[in-house]
Amino acid sequence: MSGSEASTSDTLLAPARALVQRAGLGQPRALSRLAGGKNNQVYRVDTEAGRPLVLKRYFSDPRDKRDRLGAEWNFLAHAWSRGIHCVPEPLACDVAARAALYGFVEGRKLPAAELTPAHIDAAIDFVLAINAPPRGELAPASEACFSLSEHVATVDRRVARLTTLDPDAPHAGEARSFVSTRLKPAWNAVKSRLAADARSAGLGMDEQLSRSECCLSPSDFGFHNALIDEVGRLTFLDFEYAGRDDPAKLVSDFFCQPETPVPLDCHAAFVARLADGLMLDEKGRARCLMLLDAYRIKWACIILNDFLPLGDARRAFANEGDRAARCAAQLAKAEAKLSGLHA
Repeated sequence: MSGSEASTSDTLLAPARALVQRAGLGQPRALSRLAGGKNNQVYRVDTEAGRPLVLKRYFSDPRDKRDRLGAEWNFLAHAWSRGIHCVPEPLACDVAARAALYGFVEGRKLPAAELTPAHIDAAIDFVLAINAPPRGELAPASEACFSLSEHVATVDRRVARLTTLDPDAPHAGEARSFVSTRLKPAWNAVKSRLAADARSAGLGMDEQLSRSECCLSPSDFGFHNALIDEVGRLTFLDFEYAGRDDPAKLVSDFFCQPETPVPLDCHAAFVARLADGLMLDEKGRARCLMLLDAYRIKWACIILNDFLPLGDARRAFANEGDRAARCAAQLAKAEAKLSGLHA
């Protein structure tokens, strides 16, 4: 552990102690930094009682007003109240300190090469369990979309944001060229095709979803945010963007996240089973099928966040390592994401 990390751990011992005591779990003995958090700081807390816990300290910035702690805490509290335990247990939180205490989850990341249909079924089972009636209420998810025009506007904002690339970022010139010559033209083509598909399906771009057509979404959902234990049980993690949303966004994010890609030949079956479980009508099913390319564009933009000042600030907070290496890798991932667009 570096000197700065040791200092941060010492600073966090006080809120860790208060949260562990509030949860009725005795006293913390030590904090150790866990790898993997891209936006937040995550620590293992060893306790006198012998039960390991997780302390999560959430990123905050005046430029980003999202309540990451509130979204994750409320989603996990909802899940545990329903007896859904394939997620970390929420134990105690401190809003002022932007910190929360959760049960520790044993397991390892599941590589894409090991993905099976059973794992994908487990992901659907989790979403359907969260949405089983009575569904309950959560606030809208981060970047929630309740019409096709809102999906388009969300991606428009992401693309426009890339005009403010940090000029001092490594590989900034290459990123700027990629955005202007490939990303923007691709997005214009996808928008035109989406409008045509909507007309064919009888969907108005501004037609608003009713409450019954929405779902409770984990957001940023995929196997990049999951651990598998030695007996094959999956635990899903990281719900700081969770809330009420369009099921089509959940589906599209699931198949577009780049870290642990889900085979696209599973897309139609995934949509069919999820739509049956959520009782989506034909329009709901059509939205799930037609938005995939729009979300490929959105994820290309997300991948390029390292070139933005705020994105770099989040990565630095989470101690994500050398920026030059990150930027080079992210640019390659964004290029790969566009290569999957339908002709």
